[in-house]
Amino acid sequence: MLISTENLRSNAADTKLACTLAAVAGALNTAAFEVVGFFSANMTGNVSSLSDHLAKANLVPGLFFLEIVCIFIAGSAFSTLLINAGRRKNMRAVYAFNIIIEGIGLVLLGAVEIWLNPLSHGVMLILSLSFLMGLQNAVVTRISNARVRTTHISGTSTDIGIELAMLFDVVRRKESPKDAPVYLERLRLHFSTLMSFLTGGVAGIWLFHLLGYGFLICIGISVIMLALHNMVHKQQDL
Repeated sequence: MLISTENLRSNAADTKLACTLAAVAGALNTAAFEVVGFFSANMTGNVSSLSDHLAKANLVPGLFFLEIVCIFIAGSAFSTLLINAGRRKNMRAVYAFNIIIEGIGLVLLGAVEIWLNPLSHGVMLILSLSFLMGLQNAVVTRISNARVRTTHISGTSTDIGIELAMLFDVVRRKESPKDAPVYLERLRLHFSTLMSFLTGGVAGIWLFHLLGYGFLICIGISVIMLALHNMVHKQQDL
């Protein structure tokens, strides 16, 4: 699911990708919310908060939200530069390599939060996760040719509504019945993404209360193992 790209990808690969990384994003987002009260990957909410603070001339908190948005963009740009370089060298595993970087970042973030005791846990957590979520979102967008999103579900929820409406028109014979399987396939993909994000969010809260910042290390190791498994499995196929 982290190797095949664009027209080589199956719906099953996109579904596995969506469910796995949406669960990761859901866990990280809810844990961040538990710590500071807002989300690391919700750029719509963060830009709205930035607008609110700027309108009220609250420059210091406004600057913080601006940093979150800029760091998310930086994570996406960093990921894209790596992907572009890998594609130029025909490195089909470059997407998995990016996910390994995300996992290493999570492990390091967890270690810093636990053992180095930074002055402001929330600030480091949000800024670091924003970069990593930007990185992940770029990976998922590029590898799926924009069919999948995992770090936020506004677009996914919109897509669910679109596919439901299309199926409703199929039932009313306003759209061709032959297209129904395509709409159903897309609906399953988007609904699975939403439910995985939700499930990951619940698990993230439980893990944070159980392990504290150690849950970042656990998720990071899991993400690294997932990417390595994809790389090794693909080599065996070749």
